[in-house]
Amino acid sequence: MAKEKISVTAAMRGLRDAKVDFTVHQYRYQERGGTALSSTSLGVSESQVIKTIVLEDESKSLVVALMHGDAEVSTKKLARLLGVKSLSPAASSRALPQTGYQFGGTSPFGLKRRLPVFAQRSILRCPLIYINGGRRGTLVAMDPQDISRALEVEFVEIKA
Repeated sequence: MAKEKISVTAAMRGLRDAKVDFTVHQYRYQERGGTALSSTSLGVSESQVIKTIVLEDESKSLVVALMHGDAEVSTKKLARLLGVKSLSPAASSRALPQTGYQFGGTSPFGLKRRLPVFAQRSILRCPLIYINGGRRGTLVAMDPQDISRALEVEFVEIKA
């Protein structure tokens, strides 16, 4: 049986350029399926599936937050760390031109424009993480310690 060819995304190129080892895992994407769907499809803990959330502050500056799939980002905690009044999810029309990714396929790797990235510190305790590979229905599995090899990231406590 022929193996399905997987087209390389900007996220995968970014990881390769940073010399990060990863494996590609695909699942059938469903609108609003989120990390519950992807973790079930891949047979892994939802905590190991890391979501990428693009947020904007009151001056429309964007930041990226990385969080366990089974947890929420405290926008209040992150806003306090950034010294801004508030953060809210960025609209697709704002995020797409900056990231190059459509919602459901946003990866912190290979962003079109460099954005500040903040990750929940406990992600580093996972033995392996599954994070968006730059396309809906595509996750890459990698050692969480390698996030810093591919990104300028600050690990912080931002769990709600």
